[in-house]
Amino acid sequence: MEAFYTIQGEGGNTGTAAYFIRLGGCDVGCHWCDVKESWDAELHPLTPINEIVETAKTFPGKTVVVTGGEPLLYNLHPLTAGLQDAGIRTMIETSGAYPLSGHWDWVCLSPKKFKAPDASVYPFADELKVIIFNKSDFAWAEEHAARVGATCKLYLQPEWSKAGQLMPLIVEYVKNNPQWRVSLQTHKYMDIP
Repeated sequence: MEAFYTIQGEGGNTGTAAYFIRLGGCDVGCHWCDVKESWDAELHPLTPINEIVETAKTFPGKTVVVTGGEPLLYNLHPLTAGLQDAGIRTMIETSGAYPLSGHWDWVCLSPKKFKAPDASVYPFADELKVIIFNKSDFAWAEEHAARVGATCKLYLQPEWSKAGQLMPLIVEYVKNNPQWRVSLQTHKYMDIP
């Protein structure tokens, strides 16, 4: 759908330079999604993998974040192989709705209530990022935390439009459950993509 070089704005790699590759296509359907234009894959022409790799090589930050939409709708093995052969670190941000494909240096699993993660994704998660939209999401976050590995970093992130209302709840939750961390969408504060 689009690609851009920017600063990672949320989760475990906040503040680092990365080339983002946003793939078109998503059937998860989060009502708060800030890129609903990514949902219909047919609106976005395919880009050859070698073109993606060559473009990624031109940036000083040698990290690519593949996001969506839902990137696991696609077989990502050829893309990650090409990027890693070029010395580029590969990260994915996914709801985990489909089995993991590709070879990843970092997996951010952000499960959604609208479509449950495939059980095979949990062991690969380096980061679990749960969007908090209402109070019941804390218990839901714990259900997913119980399924990831012991070294997985745990993040709670307020849904953007309700951040003011939810942040006090998240702060108290993290203070009382210090295995969790707060994730903010810092790119929105910086007004960058």
